[in-house]
Amino acid sequence: MGRAFEARKQSKMKRWGKMAKLFTRIGKDIVIAVKAGGPNPESNARLRVIMQNAKGANMPKDRIEAAIKRATDKDTSSYEEIVYEGYGPHKVAILVETSTDNINRTVGNVRSYITRSGGSLGTSGLLNFIFERKAVFRIAADGLDVEELELDLIDFGAEEVFQDENEITITTEFEDFGKMQKALEDKGLNIISSEFERFCTTFKEVNAEQEAEVQKLIDKLEEDDDVNAVYHNMATREEE
Repeated sequence: MGRAFEARKQSKMKRWGKMAKLFTRIGKDIVIAVKAGGPNPESNARLRVIMQNAKGANMPKDRIEAAIKRATDKDTSSYEEIVYEGYGPHKVAILVETSTDNINRTVGNVRSYITRSGGSLGTSGLLNFIFERKAVFRIAADGLDVEELELDLIDFGAEEVFQDENEITITTEFEDFGKMQKALEDKGLNIISSEFERFCTTFKEVNAEQEAEVQKLIDKLEEDDDVNAVYHNMATREEE
């Protein structure tokens, strides 16, 4: 796992640092899912997954139910999921996932943050060669044998299976999300979360001063209410 895993772990902690922001994001996801497939999680697989993630994040049950009820109101605005790609200071790749009810506001804000930092916003697909989208599942370890579990899940698309404290993380190709989700459910495993994440294929090394400049941009983006997640390929160069 090494460097790539540590970078992903650090990035995840940054993204989900504020619980209120996480609950807001889940609330938006619920609205999107209900608008697309209805309020019944039994017949709406996407909603079922989001409710599972909400439970794993300790989101109060009454708040989940309120979000579903709100989503069924025809006057409730829906959200569009849009990805913005570009480069920040020192040519560090920046990918921003958003869900918004006002595209003009969101693109204006994201462009402003990036350009003011000295970077530039690019076109969709610009960073496909840097970021791979993967499905990531986290389940409770519950005394499971990681090696045996990996063998059981290979046929369902498992690429990487490893334990970190009390959780086991499983990654698959983007296209194998549904197959793996069903396999875990059928096996009766305790799924904490299942979502899509971006993984760097190449890193851009920066020194400590440059890292601070890039981090300032990342923090600014993450503070925006329309932003769900910010990915980057920055790696701090070790000083000799």
